[in-house]
Amino acid sequence: QVQLVESGGGLVQAGGSLRLSCAASGRTSSSRTMGWFRQAPGKEREFVGAITWSDGSTNYADSVKGRFTLSRDNAKSMVYLQMTSLKAEDTAVYYCAAHSLITGRYDYWGQGTQVTVSS
Repeated sequence: QVQLVESGGGLVQAGGSLRLSCAASGRTSSSRTMGWFRQAPGKEREFVGAITWSDGSTNYADSVKGRFTLSRDNAKSMVYLQMTSLKAEDTAVYYCAAHSLITGRYDYWGQGTQVTVSS
């Protein structure tokens, strides 16, 4: 089992920045990749980006490329999502997730943190 706790959400004006954090604990060795997802009211959950623990390789959704940056601190089992140039359409609940090496799916999820961007 992997436990995930997100933090850092809040209210920010359009054009502003926020940094989300995800603290991982438990059997983190069972996961090679950490992902961030978001879900806006009335919309499907969507992929935001992912980062590997090993070498920090990242990939991003087109909608956030150039604005969001993922990083990780292996010693602290922390993953960060730095969000800049925020837009109203970035408003959503953001979730951290751990990709399982066994199932090949994102099997472990945090409780989510609300990000609200006012225009």
